[in-house]
Amino acid sequence: MGLDLHRGGSGPPLVLIHGIGHTWRAWRPMLPLLEDHFDVLAVDMPGFGRSAPFPAGVDSTPEALADAVEDEMARAGFDRAHIAGNSLGGWVALELARRGRAETVTAISPAGLQLGRERAWGVAILRGMRWVAQNAPPPRFLFDSAAGRVCAAGPTYARAWKKDPDCIAEEAELLANCAGFEATLPHTFHAQPRGLTTLDVPVLLLWGTLDVVLIPRQGRRFERLIPGAELRWLRGAGHTPMSDAPEELSEAITEFAMRVGTSGSPPRRRQTASR
Repeated sequence: MGLDLHRGGSGPPLVLIHGIGHTWRAWRPMLPLLEDHFDVLAVDMPGFGRSAPFPAGVDSTPEALADAVEDEMARAGFDRAHIAGNSLGGWVALELARRGRAETVTAISPAGLQLGRERAWGVAILRGMRWVAQNAPPPRFLFDSAAGRVCAAGPTYARAWKKDPDCIAEEAELLANCAGFEATLPHTFHAQPRGLTTLDVPVLLLWGTLDVVLIPRQGRRFERLIPGAELRWLRGAGHTPMSDAPEELSEAITEFAMRVGTSGSPPRRRQTASR
């Protein structure tokens, strides 16, 4: 199944994967910075953004989501790529690394190692945001004020006042309508990533210190399990730091990828396209 996506830039391949309830559009503040260095492929996973959900009979597990991203990588001509993922997307990125599809992984507040109360807390926040988006969406004019943007997007963005009002409105609409939310949520919070202790690719873990969806202490669990993983804190950033700290995050992804090497793939002709 083809995914809704954005493609642009030139250089070694970089795949960007969003979190649950989100869309590739979460990466917009960073795209110009990353496309100066990479051939960027940002995808909407099945059932999110503007991508169709899985057909009946296919469970929306992180492994199935990784299958779909892997297929899109193949269509883009990427055998291997640098991969960055946020939240559920971080888990999917690690799954792709387990399959040998990653040159490096930058996992930003990856899901998968929550404990009992942490699971309940994360599910409650996400369900609450989804309920508001579906049943009590804020009027569009509210997003035009900094205070309104904080009220609307505060649970996932520590610096929600920096968000573009139109982007917040679009994200709220897509969250309300994403067909994959309910099917994916249980797998995100009641399963665990496979093969973390056997990963043999460089992994950078980034965690916002103000993440209230996946509590920052969870980062240490990934660091202990993944051989050679490097954990860094994003000071003052929340669960979805692509808007909170786009420059810092872009620099971290780029520096890490360049420091540990690239796939050696020839640079691609610069292009920019969104579907």
